[in-house]
Amino acid sequence: MANILRKEQFILPDGVIYLDGNSLGPMPRSVPARLAGVMNEEWAQMLIGGWNKAGWMAQPSQVGSAIAGLIGAAAGSVVMGDTLSVKVYQALAAGVKMRPERRVILSDKGNFPSDLYMAEGLVGLLGQGYELRTVAPEEVAGAITDEIAVVMLTEVDYRTGRMHDMKALTKLAHDAGAVMVWDLAHSAGAIPVDLAASNCEFAVGCTYKYLNGGPGAPAFIYVRPDLADSAEPALSGWLGHANPFDFDLHYAPGKGIERMRVGTPPVLQMAALEEALKVWDGVDMADLRIASLALQEQFIKEVEQAVPQLELASPRDANTRGSQVSFRFEHGYAAMQALIDRGVIGDFRAPDIMRFGFTPLYLDAADVTAAVAVIKDVMDNALWDDPKYKVRSRVT
Repeated sequence: MANILRKEQFILPDGVIYLDGNSLGPMPRSVPARLAGVMNEEWAQMLIGGWNKAGWMAQPSQVGSAIAGLIGAAAGSVVMGDTLSVKVYQALAAGVKMRPERRVILSDKGNFPSDLYMAEGLVGLLGQGYELRTVAPEEVAGAITDEIAVVMLTEVDYRTGRMHDMKALTKLAHDAGAVMVWDLAHSAGAIPVDLAASNCEFAVGCTYKYLNGGPGAPAFIYVRPDLADSAEPALSGWLGHANPFDFDLHYAPGKGIERMRVGTPPVLQMAALEEALKVWDGVDMADLRIASLALQEQFIKEVEQAVPQLELASPRDANTRGSQVSFRFEHGYAAMQALIDRGVIGDFRAPDIMRFGFTPLYLDAADVTAAVAVIKDVMDNALWDDPKYKVRSRVT
């Protein structure tokens, strides 16, 4: 296995062990210079000419193809833009349109709430008996029946890291005549993904987590190539038009994946993401997975030995776990604030989940051992039991 540790390529504050790349990735060192160049040499000097001279208009497809290589998708099948919630809506709406005789969107109760909210909104808009049906994650396979129009699942659970079997569930969906939509928010850059092999119709994901695109980095959408010229984008935005600068009064969808564009691309964010993706040059996702699991297994073993007060919430079977480890603790929020105050940064998810992400591009075994020592100190000495750690911030 190749050594994939690239800690020197990231800006990491002194005295910090960063175990929250599953929520917001750290900044690669080359990003500030790239952004300065875009601002000073492109925006400042080219002004509006930057759309042509600097290639801003082509960025969504170019960056999309770079991400495609990390998720097992063909070049030209992924495009960037908007937020993940917007892309979820597009994929769901297109999928429902492909099965007009059916009325049920199926998801699971462990899915990220925003995905469910977007589905609720779509169902409410459609009326006509459409419904969102949610079941427990372990009941999804049995719930895929010939009533289902679209199955929408997040591959890796945001709380526990539990992982769905993408290939098996996609096959079940197709056997039942349903369309498959995968959310890769906690998969892209974290685990090997092979969208082409799964044969799913749609996939979406964000880029500010494991792909280190920065806060507010644009989302992506994948459309299976054979559907790219027929999938209806629902949000028929100007830049998804076949000829946006003809300024037609009526929408005509663009060719292929381009039709899934909606509004003006966020050039600065896209440039930061494009630069951040260079960190992945030469990284084999199979090697990354091996390294990630080694760190996770070390963390679980050391925490359970040193801090028995914490209860493992993630699957013990590494093959069914993404790239994070979560523990339950009644006072998890306060405990996490105490850890953060001491330089070990994870995060909290209600009601009692302390969540830790593992990215072997910038974490190693020594980081894990050092983090566990801090966790032990916080728990053994009840350092979390301080009123200042119990005041909830807006972001947990």
